[in-house]
Amino acid sequence: MDIIPASSPPAVTDELRGLTWDHPRGYAPLEELARLDAAVPPGCETVGLPLRWDRQPPAAFETAPIDGLASDYDLLVVEHIGLGAAVEAGCLVAMDDLFPAAQLEHWRRRTVGACYDSHVLDGRVWALPLDAAAQVAAARPDLMAGHPMPRTWDEVLALPVPPALCMGGPHALLTFCALCVALGEEPGRGPEFVSRETGGAALETMARLLARGDPRLWRLGPAGLLAAMASAEGPAYCPLVYGYAPATQSGPYPLTFADAPASHPGGRPGSVLGGAGLAVSHRRTDDPLVREAIRDHLRRLLAEPVQCELFPVTGGQPSDRAAWLDPRTNSRWGGFYRATLTTVEHAWVRPRAAGFPDFQRSASRLLREGLADGRPPARLLAELDEGFRHRTRRPDHLLRPKGNGT
Repeated sequence: MDIIPASSPPAVTDELRGLTWDHPRGYAPLEELARLDAAVPPGCETVGLPLRWDRQPPAAFETAPIDGLASDYDLLVVEHIGLGAAVEAGCLVAMDDLFPAAQLEHWRRRTVGACYDSHVLDGRVWALPLDAAAQVAAARPDLMAGHPMPRTWDEVLALPVPPALCMGGPHALLTFCALCVALGEEPGRGPEFVSRETGGAALETMARLLARGDPRLWRLGPAGLLAAMASAEGPAYCPLVYGYAPATQSGPYPLTFADAPASHPGGRPGSVLGGAGLAVSHRRTDDPLVREAIRDHLRRLLAEPVQCELFPVTGGQPSDRAAWLDPRTNSRWGGFYRATLTTVEHAWVRPRAAGFPDFQRSASRLLREGLADGRPPARLLAELDEGFRHRTRRPDHLLRPKGNGT
């Protein structure tokens, strides 16, 4: 895995090291804060130690085990699905060891959807919500031939313009799961990963949409698909892709976003929660100076002015619900936040079981190949069940977060 270090590492060794992912949403707000810190005259600092951020590739952000990185970094921007294995490895400091319960509850109340609770395992908080995202619908208005954004999956299937599905990396499984949620079933809750009825209906919908789309788009992840949509030829519409507010300003072909489709009018939008949290490694937290500096940086990153002002302006996507409702932020980014808020607030939280990230990758590959080959749905679903049982260790880390929007 290639880590991209900070462009000009300071000469001093008294600093914190952080790791985020190499996309403006992941690094731009953090590096802007680091730049502002570097410009502060000596003696006027507001944080105990400077924080230098490295970047890892987006694919590694989705797949690299947290425990393999924790020995090199004090702060890590993480996906919540990796927490089960990290907690088992004992490489993280629980946030309730760093902050009083009242402070944690304050952040929980301010956070959009389940972004806070997705980082809670066995009653303890293992990361703080930094960034919020979920699968939402995206469209090119100039290519939609005057048709409104579909609100239901029946309307998606009836849309006369060719659709695209986000199927690259782990996103084939995430698309499948979002469809199951829209149909009223959260995966991984029973003896089967999903029931045959729900899973079969989801696979049928995916197959029908893929048959009408451009096969060259099959292996694109969210960033690649949004970039393709913002190119001259489109595609015109994608019902499920992780939203990114700056795509509403993507040059001559800006995108619009809306809630993910539901199974029926007024139903729950089917979507899988994404976003990112801030985790603290055990690397140096025995040092009181380091421990307090980490607290300083975490408090500031979750402070309302940073979340509601600096994050949206620099291309981040804040976890603070107030930012999603802010009129100025919505005006700047084409109404993105208000248009997709319902989806984010009801998005499904994936299992955090150790092994689930591996299952997510292998299941996505299975779905891509099986749908391309026309494999029978019953066989595909049986293979999903087998992979889920084989790759995930379920008991302690499938606790359902509070506020998961059913």
